[in-house]
Amino acid sequence: MVFHPAGRPAALEGTASASATNATAGVPACAVLTDSGPVTARSALSAAPSLRLGLGDTAVDLMGAHAVLPDGTVILAVDAMTRTGGLLVAARGRPGAVRLDVTQLVPVATRSRVRAKVWVMGTAHRFDPVSLDSCDGDAVMSLLDLPPVALWAVEPVEVGLLRNLDEANVSVSAYRAARPDPLATVEAVYLPHLALQHSDVLDQLTALIDPVLTARSTRVIPVAVDADGIVLRAEAVGGHTDVRLPFASPVTGWAGVAGGLRMLLAEAERRNAVRSPGPATIAGRPPTVICDLPAACCGVASV
Repeated sequence: MVFHPAGRPAALEGTASASATNATAGVPACAVLTDSGPVTARSALSAAPSLRLGLGDTAVDLMGAHAVLPDGTVILAVDAMTRTGGLLVAARGRPGAVRLDVTQLVPVATRSRVRAKVWVMGTAHRFDPVSLDSCDGDAVMSLLDLPPVALWAVEPVEVGLLRNLDEANVSVSAYRAARPDPLATVEAVYLPHLALQHSDVLDQLTALIDPVLTARSTRVIPVAVDADGIVLRAEAVGGHTDVRLPFASPVTGWAGVAGGLRMLLAEAERRNAVRSPGPATIAGRPPTVICDLPAACCGVASV
């Protein structure tokens, strides 16, 4: 059972552990989250640095060799003159003959790092450059970043998702219509940066977590950030609890994170003032390391 700041159990889909709480007063606690199954699948595929390609009884890990088009088609860069390329040639055009597996991980050092596992059964064919006509600039750049070898397109025919020990199929049409979370590809850089270089901000955000929970915790770290908010994990000796701090409204990109954090920090300051009457300030640790990112890229320096 999850500890809710209001003293009642609560659950939240899509956080890094099997349970989580929604813990910011003044923000709609029942807001619909964008982290649905199709969005999770698209986000995991788009952000993963690697994937496992399965062809019959053969499986191979591809590093930095895939991209995802706006319609959900997965592009693989595989040399046609290799054994894997030969297997792709043999599998070409056969429905569901290709399997892709990716694992979505919490991008900071912590226990229970696996958030979700996504698998796609698909049909492979050689990439048609005509597809570029329907790609946006980001998709084109992701294709240009692939190794200069043969490109293969994998059209999904079945999509599955394992999350919180629950396995389910994802509608292929819903998968194709979904878009990755706008922060999915930058989260792995942002969260370690926040944890290492802005521990003072984390100290302030911790005021939004119930003090009974933090009192028995050994540390509080950020484990997720998405369009809807940031998730802090309160770690204790015997386990952990994830607490979602929702933004006032979903952010549409990197630039919106600073505004979302500003709102959360203002609420933290208000709560801290209520708990400790006096000047409305919060004494936190100084940044662990001087921030090395420009304010426009940091998303924290301007708050």
